[in-house]
Amino acid sequence: MGKKKPEEMAKERVKFMAGAEVQKIDVDLAGHIFDLMEKFAGYGFNKSHSAAYALVSYQTAWLKVHYPAEFMAAVLSSEMHNTDKIVTFIEECREMKLKISPPDVNLSRYKFVTTDEGTIIYGLGAIKGVGEGPIDNVVQSREVDGSYKDLFDFCRRVDLRKSNKRTLEGLVRAGALDGLGPHRGIIMASLDEAVAAAEQQARNADAGIVDLFGDVVEEAPSGEFIDAPPWTDDERLTAEKDTLGLYLTGHPIDQYESELSHFVEQRLSDLQPTRRGVVTTVAGLVLASRIQKGQRGSRAFVTLDDRTGRIEVALFSDAYEQFRHLMVKDTVVVVEGEVSHDEYAGGLKMVVRKVMTLAEARTNRSRGLEIRVDAASMAPRFVHDLKQLLEGHRPAAGQKGAVIRLHYRRPDVEATLRLGDDWRVNPGEDLLKRLRQQLGKESVQVLY
Repeated sequence: MGKKKPEEMAKERVKFMAGAEVQKIDVDLAGHIFDLMEKFAGYGFNKSHSAAYALVSYQTAWLKVHYPAEFMAAVLSSEMHNTDKIVTFIEECREMKLKISPPDVNLSRYKFVTTDEGTIIYGLGAIKGVGEGPIDNVVQSREVDGSYKDLFDFCRRVDLRKSNKRTLEGLVRAGALDGLGPHRGIIMASLDEAVAAAEQQARNADAGIVDLFGDVVEEAPSGEFIDAPPWTDDERLTAEKDTLGLYLTGHPIDQYESELSHFVEQRLSDLQPTRRGVVTTVAGLVLASRIQKGQRGSRAFVTLDDRTGRIEVALFSDAYEQFRHLMVKDTVVVVEGEVSHDEYAGGLKMVVRKVMTLAEARTNRSRGLEIRVDAASMAPRFVHDLKQLLEGHRPAAGQKGAVIRLHYRRPDVEATLRLGDDWRVNPGEDLLKRLRQQLGKESVQVLY
């Protein structure tokens, strides 16, 4: 029964029935008794086990209702080394309207804990690449000497023999050191200097060297941060995904929210089934996909997420062959298809007719790109540099690309110039980021 093998149970029936006959037990009664036992070769357990499970289920449900934050913190802690389950439980916390506070070396412990306000503080032990030893050292130093003041104070007080560079970088990328510096870009850039300063101070202490003005130095800043640009939303979220397994402080689709309304009819949480033949347009981040191969060709089932909800979309043979190269994990895509009830899994499903990248959707729905230039800040080689920057983003053969408009202004006049068709570009994310980095975030706009 324990092995759950029907063929073995069939052999045992023969032995059992033969033994019952020897013991002069009625053949029908013996068969009925064996039938009851045979059910356990499928799945079953005794009544005391059932009662224990029922009691635990009741207690668990009661705790989840009356102490939701504490309950979910305990559940998260029990599976903190299983990233896939952490992702599922964090999603459940959000559905329960529970606030999740990012990891913080001044607040977090090894496991997930709660505050008096019912907020769940992310456990440092759930950060990939950060072991229990370094975390215990971080928490113990905080409890003995108080909160960490900045990155340099943190590196000076923790045991760097337990926290190597990879551990410290993991804490930065997860956001656990956000409170110890201006932003993650500067914190990461200053990490080597902070470690070097801490190691030098430790060597001085071991050698018995005392600063003549020690009392004054103690009150002074413990180090100088190295200037560096802030991380982009993509860089921040990618770092969180790498270290935590999920996007914690935002969603990759958030940065496109102002654009989505121009080519997406509704968010995933608002979707409703449509009549046959009616096409709906949605956008989402590709989370996962699975491929099924059959006699009529391959088909893919792709999970899309837009932060408001999730849906599984199906690409059958023709659509699969045409658009599978676009369905790449962690990519935002725009999808057209028919939405209907999923009778098997519940919820909704979509059969895809067309898939577009954001750049393609921009080209189809926008009037082009506008670049705003101020004469006072215009470099002498502006036109040459702009042409060089655009060169690698020309539309492919057969694509029309986006028109570029140049809005030029100076104190006495301003004008808008429409550049020729040979200046058209493919308005992808890489181009927009480079333009905004070089000219300023507000100087480049997609026109709809």
